[in-house]
Amino acid sequence: MQMEKRSMLALLALAISAYAIGTTEFISVGLLPLIAENLHISVTTAGLTVTLYALGVTFGAPVLTSLTTGVSRKLLLIAIMVVFIAGNSLAAVSGSIGILLTARVLTALSHGVFMSIASTIAADLVPENKRASAISMMFSGLTVATVTGVPLGTWIGQQMGWRTAFVTIAVIGLIALIANLILIPASLRKGVPTPVREQVKLVTNGRLLLAFAITAFGYGGTFVVFTYLSPLLHEITGFAESTVVVILLIYGVAIAIGNVIGGKVANRRPLNALFYMFILQAIVLLVLMITAPFKVAGLITIFFIGLLAFMNVPGLQIYVVMLAERFAPGAKDVASAVNIAAFNAGIAIGAYLGGVVTDSMGLIHTTWIGAVMVLTAVLLTSWSMALERKGMSVRAAQAATAK
Repeated sequence: MQMEKRSMLALLALAISAYAIGTTEFISVGLLPLIAENLHISVTTAGLTVTLYALGVTFGAPVLTSLTTGVSRKLLLIAIMVVFIAGNSLAAVSGSIGILLTARVLTALSHGVFMSIASTIAADLVPENKRASAISMMFSGLTVATVTGVPLGTWIGQQMGWRTAFVTIAVIGLIALIANLILIPASLRKGVPTPVREQVKLVTNGRLLLAFAITAFGYGGTFVVFTYLSPLLHEITGFAESTVVVILLIYGVAIAIGNVIGGKVANRRPLNALFYMFILQAIVLLVLMITAPFKVAGLITIFFIGLLAFMNVPGLQIYVVMLAERFAPGAKDVASAVNIAAFNAGIAIGAYLGGVVTDSMGLIHTTWIGAVMVLTAVLLTSWSMALERKGMSVRAAQAATAK
């Protein structure tokens, strides 16, 4: 009972860390207009705080995870939170966009490594039959951050200035650091180094590369719109800035619901589920182009965009792990890290495209451009489904010959 209580407290420390990291990832979305006004830059330049953060995670997750396999998990976790606090503190005192972007990239590096090791640590804290629940508890921090972190950070930014939002996140990071120091056991195993030949298999296998591309386009398409959702709601739909906070909260609730639904429907046949999710996602993004100028219709459409935005995440992760088990079994952990990089590559591409489109065509056009990006994922998914069917036929023929 005592050991179970200690494990629960350690999982709570991880959940607090996940909450802090989940909040800082998308906090800029609600703060873009405030940052742009304060630093005398365009909203699209402020949007680089999302793009470069995502790129930092993209390159940081696989590279730093590989470099730190020999480091004690507790020591690495503490180092991650120290870097996280430093990055958000630097963001809070930034006097220029250059310093702010440097701070965002620094924070992103800690994010990438945390996401790569947190699930493993959570699983190691409990008996084997409770691992799924432990990972779920750790990820609850990210879910709560999605629902409350961005709207709360936006509200703090509107009331006390955008820098105060970053100070608040740094304080949450400090609480997480203290919790990790006290509650995480020092006896956690070190990471398992992945042989170079397995890593080469991972990044040269066509099926896995196709899966990573599906992740980037399917997940990233929504971010063409989501990155600029605050100015879109204010300038096109006509909502007051104070109302935008409430809408971001509703969007977060929709994301949390969609994530749960996505986990259930992708359990058995993830690729089929992803195919239909992406089609719905593309349709809803196109619908927003028509409904955005109307408050009620726009709000309903945005709820469905939120519902579908993260619904694909469980399926994408499950599918990549399935492929890694088949084509690069010695690199499953690295496959997960590379897929995290693909998620963030998608965010970076989506946010960058959103900025280009906003500058050259206008905010409303982010909707159909996002839909085109998701439709690319539909085509890639259908290609992957065809390859799966072909593979099954080949395996069936081989099995028949063996008999």
